[in-house]
Amino acid sequence: MSILNSVIKAFVGDKAKKDVKELQPLLKEIKSFEAAIESLDHNALRLKTKNFKQTIKKASEELQKQIDILKEEVKASLDIDRNEEVYAEIDKLEDEVYKITEITLNKILPEAFAVIKETAKRFVNNETITVEATEFDRLLSGSKEYVSLEGDNAVWKNSWDAAGKEVTWDMVHYDVQLIGGIALHQGKIAEMQTGEGKTLVATLPMYLNALAGKGAHLVTVNDYLAKRDSAWMAPIFEFHGLSVDCIDKHQPNSEGRRAAYNADITYGTNNEFGFDYLRDNMAHTPGDLVQRPHHYAIVDEVDSVLVDDARTPLIISGPVPEGDRHEFNELKPKVSDIVQKQRQYLTGVLAEAKKEISAGNTKEGGFLLLRVHRGLPKNKALIKFLSEEGIKQLLQKTENFYMQDNNREMPQVDAELLFVIDEKNNQIELTDKGIEYISGDHQKDFFVMPDIGSEIAKIENQNLEIEKEASEKEALFKDFAIKSERIHTMSQLLKAYTLFEKDVEYVVIENKVMIVDEQTGRIMDGRRYSDGLHQAIEAKENVKIEAMTQTFATVTLQNYFRMYKKLSGMT
Repeated sequence: MSILNSVIKAFVGDKAKKDVKELQPLLKEIKSFEAAIESLDHNALRLKTKNFKQTIKKASEELQKQIDILKEEVKASLDIDRNEEVYAEIDKLEDEVYKITEITLNKILPEAFAVIKETAKRFVNNETITVEATEFDRLLSGSKEYVSLEGDNAVWKNSWDAAGKEVTWDMVHYDVQLIGGIALHQGKIAEMQTGEGKTLVATLPMYLNALAGKGAHLVTVNDYLAKRDSAWMAPIFEFHGLSVDCIDKHQPNSEGRRAAYNADITYGTNNEFGFDYLRDNMAHTPGDLVQRPHHYAIVDEVDSVLVDDARTPLIISGPVPEGDRHEFNELKPKVSDIVQKQRQYLTGVLAEAKKEISAGNTKEGGFLLLRVHRGLPKNKALIKFLSEEGIKQLLQKTENFYMQDNNREMPQVDAELLFVIDEKNNQIELTDKGIEYISGDHQKDFFVMPDIGSEIAKIENQNLEIEKEASEKEALFKDFAIKSERIHTMSQLLKAYTLFEKDVEYVVIENKVMIVDEQTGRIMDGRRYSDGLHQAIEAKENVKIEAMTQTFATVTLQNYFRMYKKLSGMT
């Protein structure tokens, strides 16, 4: 592969180097503004932001007027069909506004980046910066220690508290950071090593895109970084009249959280952005929403957030009614018994398999080995035996043979098993022998689901009175629901006993079952297995069984971040 890459680079060139080369003209343009920006006094430097905003607003002013007129028409109209047409027209116009705004931002990018670089330089070179006080300065002076008022002036300090640590601003953007900022604005991924100033790089595109007044989000992987970076970088933005907040500082669904989303620049963690979206989808009125339409976002550690973490969906759930509790405690003795019986049986089968394989009878030995694997794939003795040379390959070869022609021969393997485990798909199924064993002599239909269609037909063919027929159908549906729930509960208990090992997949702390993250080995506080599996493990471990939960809303981070008009990433 390395040879192939070398050949490709020889003819095509290195993609990253080509991208950087294409950005060089923009870098030169940024630097061409530096002398003029440097000559401005502090008030004139701040005035640049106001001018940028006016330029952006003026570019789409006519379209915005049309949108406002259409919105007023919707408020006054009761014609649903007409309103749908109007909303479609509004969406179309808003897309055009976004495109015009993007073009305008690209035009002012060099000067805007030069303004932020000069701002950083002045905070480095001056312990205090005195400017004419604006209304925003006066507002900040009441809550920020680094802004104070002296008559009609505001005094900005270059030292402040960043998440409990006193910092003195000492950073100015290098050329490589300007290039990174351009790449992020263009919706690309900028890869930078630790210590190369990703946090500082983000100030450039965040400032630029916040000028549109529609919000710019910076997504981090943990709440400490979100809180620290929002406090650390805030004065650079606030000096220019842009508001900054962090959603992780406020409780969900609170006025503080809503205000954080309405800030010009919003920091937060990936999960909190996603969960707020889910909560908004469950809101009953527009006034309950906390997020506004998505505009621009930078995702830190984008490979982790949009690849690794995105595989696990965010889920909002709540308890189901008490009457829907499953029979975990009632079925636990039966499951414990059947698992113990199968374990005892397969211990002997594994010993016989070892004997046959050592004697050179690999066909019979492989058959028995597959039976053990189908019955208890996490058996420690089996796992140890599979680590020996050639044994795993024998199992795979045998499994492939019995799986051919849609598992036609597999029933021979499963004939003596009470239940079969499909470890790859995390599924467990009772065999006929297992159902017979667990049902007992007096409950042959304990786990047999009624055939709804044929049973309804039988009831209807009896020509019963309407009330009697309805009563029998209701009893049939109730029996179906009970047995369906029972089979599901049995399956989850079997999983808990055979696929989930204490102190590996989960731990028990203070009489609570806590999940262990398979990637990091850390305890995932507040997380629970879904679909009754967590309750099954609680029953297994003799701890209090919490109420079953029902999923109300779910989304993956990949799908959530697709809603942003422009998305870029840092890694």
